[in-house]
Amino acid sequence: MTPEEIIRIIKQSGLRGRGGGGFPTGVKWETCKNAKGNIKYIICNADEGDPGAFMDRSLLEGNPHSVLEGMIIGGYAIGSNEGYIYVRKEYPLAVETLNIAINKAREYGLLGQDIMGSGFDFDIEIHRGAGAFVCGESTALMASLEGRVGEPRAKYIHTVEHGLWDKPSNLNNVETWANVPVIVVRGANWFTKIGTGDVSNNPWGGSKGTKIFSLVGKINNTGLVEVPMGMRLREIIYDIGGGIPGGKKFKAVQTGGPSGGCLPDSLLDLPVDFDELTKVGSMMGSGGMIVMDENTCMVDIAKYFIDFLKGESCGKCVPCREGIRNMLDILTNITEGKGKENDIELLKELGEWMQESALCALGTSAPNPVLSTLRYFQAEYDAHIKDKRCPAGVCKSLIQFSIDAEKCTGCMVCVKACPKDAITGNRKEAHILDQTKCIKCSACYDMCRFGAVIRK
Repeated sequence: MTPEEIIRIIKQSGLRGRGGGGFPTGVKWETCKNAKGNIKYIICNADEGDPGAFMDRSLLEGNPHSVLEGMIIGGYAIGSNEGYIYVRKEYPLAVETLNIAINKAREYGLLGQDIMGSGFDFDIEIHRGAGAFVCGESTALMASLEGRVGEPRAKYIHTVEHGLWDKPSNLNNVETWANVPVIVVRGANWFTKIGTGDVSNNPWGGSKGTKIFSLVGKINNTGLVEVPMGMRLREIIYDIGGGIPGGKKFKAVQTGGPSGGCLPDSLLDLPVDFDELTKVGSMMGSGGMIVMDENTCMVDIAKYFIDFLKGESCGKCVPCREGIRNMLDILTNITEGKGKENDIELLKELGEWMQESALCALGTSAPNPVLSTLRYFQAEYDAHIKDKRCPAGVCKSLIQFSIDAEKCTGCMVCVKACPKDAITGNRKEAHILDQTKCIKCSACYDMCRFGAVIRK
């Protein structure tokens, strides 16, 4: 095939970037090929930093050749002779298997000079990142590759024209590259039969192929699942995931990693693809899917992800640096019973401001956990702020334990379970809980078989 034929097949397939942005892969390749300059770079983004996500790690450890082959094809298509794989330092086994695969490819003449006698030269190097979450962003990743601080830059300059060392650079993530060889072998029509939408006249018109999700959290079957685009959340969580452990009720699922949105049970029949998730305030992201049950506090969840993002923000732009910090302060106050009536409106205003003005995708998507939980679970925020109560019994400052003397059998189980000796009493006599010693660890509540320990 000629480079033009390969790009045409990738465009016709409707393959969109699996790293989270969902940009049409063929369009990106074509733009990079047509960019001015003789030196061009192919880059694989293997900087997988989402909590609970391990899709890229699994591909790199289990089938690195699929990624290498995709990069070689991409290099041939856009006219590049040099490729880089930016992989997390926390993935030593992935680096080991990649090195073995690259050396084998060189031995067989699939990498290096004059590949298979074609006159095409292409080789790949591995770069180990230091673990900064922000380096998953394209321009920050390239800055890190150059040996500079991993900070993003403004998007009005496109990396396909001015990327690594100011040369045209084509960046795709691990899963995107792994799809390329299969599409080239089986054809665009085969790929377009899987997934949703119509990409015949519009590369943004659908979500084609399959997607790997990391299914974790309060679910019976945790692990990686590869499903066709458009499969409903209910099928993934209940048919594949086996439902919620302990007979508890499903409460929410967060898609798209720490910057994704939390979706309630009313959206369980939502088709999972790029466009449908965006419509409801979430996103595909790289493929993280965290399931939560009835015992999850949605305010606490929002605080957890915002706290994570605060630590991972590079701090370069004010909207992200100050916006996340202020969001975290407000959420912390709410979970500690110090919430104010105008906090909800302030959180919404902050979130919208960040979405409109932050420098990179980390900042613009950071408000998603807060805005989505406000959209679908505002009653929990109201309970924390107005009633000074955590409905899920998670926020320690807003819960209190006591013992119902009529139900207590004096079995001594709670006495033994308490780490602070806050519970006293003799066998077969009602026990007493000293509130001044209680650290609200819920050990007594979890151990009591008679419902005598009450949580308010």
